[in-house]
Amino acid sequence: MHKNPIGVFDSGVGGLSVLREIRKLLPEEDLLYVADSAHAPYGDKPKEFILERSATIMDFFVSRHVKAIVVACNTATGAAVKELRPKYNVPMIAMEPAVKPASERSQTGIIGVLATNRTIDSNNFRILFARFAGQVTIIPQACPGLVELVEQGNLKGDEIRALIAQYVHPLVAQNVDMLVLGCTHYPFLAPIIQEIAGDSVTVIDSGAAIARELKSRLEKATVLANRQTQGSVQFWSSNEAGTAKRVISQLWQADIEVIKLPEAILI
Repeated sequence: MHKNPIGVFDSGVGGLSVLREIRKLLPEEDLLYVADSAHAPYGDKPKEFILERSATIMDFFVSRHVKAIVVACNTATGAAVKELRPKYNVPMIAMEPAVKPASERSQTGIIGVLATNRTIDSNNFRILFARFAGQVTIIPQACPGLVELVEQGNLKGDEIRALIAQYVHPLVAQNVDMLVLGCTHYPFLAPIIQEIAGDSVTVIDSGAAIARELKSRLEKATVLANRQTQGSVQFWSSNEAGTAKRVISQLWQADIEVIKLPEAILI
């Protein structure tokens, strides 16, 4: 099991923000990343569809003998993880918006959470909000359109700035001092989000915390890679390989190859 890879997946390319934290913390591990970009965004899809796609991708990972699966998608976490966790005999690490550290660091007692509609409407999110409701005021903000722009590799320009301002300015007006990125696509927009929010607001995501949790789980299972060389990273996508290669290479900041997922799991 030491040599087996770790599977990481997202509705699209957003989970690369989590993958880079895993790579940074566990450089010796072999990583498999699946971007289900042909079906992105999950945020506007029915729960049943997300559950089916997540199960299909997890089955793919199991067929590749992964030793752990990271669900690097807040929407898939909210819609599918509770149902799927008992069905797989593989450690599963799921996303949780960084509400806890944000609440601990907030000075105004008001934090904003940027996320997809599906994530905000999920039971996981409602439970998370209720857990910290007595400590801070949490203001969720749905951000339709941002995932699609990141999926296109569109990370700057007037269109994206205007859309981010539309979502962030109302939160700043309500005196938030912590802004939680509740979608793994959003860290790629963090510089613009920070600029628009201003210096009095701290922008925070949970990618590094997920990487630490993964390391902890692997240590407890005594299956951390024990090689002295750097592990490999393999990228798979349900999108056309050419489009996927361009966007993933841009976000990963390296010229990488992308493999088209097998036909059996594309539909």
